[in-house]
Amino acid sequence: MSEASQAKPRVPTPYEALGGEAGLRRLVDAFYDAMESDPAFAELRRIHAPDLAPMRVRLTDFLSGWVGGPAVYAARHPGRPCVMSAHADFPIGQAEAEQWAACMRKAMGVADVPPAWIRPLDEAFSRMCKAMRNA
Repeated sequence: MSEASQAKPRVPTPYEALGGEAGLRRLVDAFYDAMESDPAFAELRRIHAPDLAPMRVRLTDFLSGWVGGPAVYAARHPGRPCVMSAHADFPIGQAEAEQWAACMRKAMGVADVPPAWIRPLDEAFSRMCKAMRNA
């Protein structure tokens, strides 16, 4: 056997599996659409600004680097703190953290996230939500 035939196939990054920036935008739009329309996410929606358009852009940009794509958040949002510190002034308790994770789970279904990536992403998002809790 040649070395080439023994090489393991390259596993795509989550960014690639999600469809790059366009796929991330679909995911983020599905997330914020669910947050706005589903009463199950009322506490989560309440801690967000009335206009979600800027947050849609920022979350897409943050997630880009977070899932292995271009790290564009800092360049596109100069002077903005990191995502963790940006949320420090908002009361994020267990309910909000759980709603965020549940909302993202719903969004992953709507945005057609490849099934093999749902569980690993859900686990990573859940860890992130736990780290954001401050109330």
